[in-house]
Amino acid sequence: MTTLDHRFSVAPMMDWTDRHCRAFHRCLSQRALLYTEMVTADAIIHGDRDRLIGFSEAEHPVALQIGGSDPAKCGEAARIGAAFGYDEINLNCGCPSDRVQSGAFGACLMRQPDIVADCFSAMQAAAADVPATVKCRLGVDDDDPETSLFQFVETVAAAGCTVFIVHARKAWLKGLSPKENRDIPPLDYDLVARLKQARPDLTIVLNGGLTDLETCTDEMRRVDGVMLGRAAYQTPALLAQVDARLFDHGTPADVYDALDRYRPYMQYQLSNGTGLHAMTRHMLGLFAGRPGARGYRRHLSENAVKPGAGLDVFDAAVDHVRRAEARAAA
Repeated sequence: MTTLDHRFSVAPMMDWTDRHCRAFHRCLSQRALLYTEMVTADAIIHGDRDRLIGFSEAEHPVALQIGGSDPAKCGEAARIGAAFGYDEINLNCGCPSDRVQSGAFGACLMRQPDIVADCFSAMQAAAADVPATVKCRLGVDDDDPETSLFQFVETVAAAGCTVFIVHARKAWLKGLSPKENRDIPPLDYDLVARLKQARPDLTIVLNGGLTDLETCTDEMRRVDGVMLGRAAYQTPALLAQVDARLFDHGTPADVYDALDRYRPYMQYQLSNGTGLHAMTRHMLGLFAGRPGARGYRRHLSENAVKPGAGLDVFDAAVDHVRRAEARAAA
């Protein structure tokens, strides 16, 4: 079975980490492990698979995240995902949204580790040589996180799971919105580190609240890898530093070079009817903190949505930054 490098990954994020976002992120980092948005097992089995889980070969290594609680359906979705060429199949046991709760999966599964173990076993058997993994929380609502996390991991690991991505915050399914649950209750990185100490045989990846590579480097002394979500999406330029700083590979990427690498993908998608905005919406934060960033964002926001918008719109937006940086350097 292929062993993936989990030192750094970009989290699965609904409505954000679609195929265009992942293709863009890959131009910034060659080593980061990328994840799809969560796709339900039912949707994979019965839906338009090319639209839902199609991806570009350039995205590798890339993982498919599945949402579900029926072992047979999770297994079939994993088989389909493996056949599509994904490098990993991940089961979501951490999302706290109302839509996920109503489907009895996501963070709800933290309280049903036996079901998760059955789902994992079915997924791994169906995916064959493609590894299956689990993403979870510390616990749910009033659970004691030390007890809930360790019991959950012990049960699922006994089924053969060796990779756990742990969002270091409990999911709160009653009384808090998913947005509020991003800050409440507090993160507990130390608990995730204790899990790694207790189970050195497992690959433990830390997720939740990580915003910079300095913190990532510090935490990687205690765990096997880090997963960034909102920070990677909202300030994607940090991905240009990942290969050099976390994988000791090459030098930091130049964001202009990354955009040059992304252009052929954009041109191909435009020629096949994809709107420019579908791609540029993932790039608005690329120049955050740099001269011209506001003009860049404004130009893309106002013009990329227009019918027939092409690469000239994108080029003009980037030119805002180039000119502003030249003025600042003069």
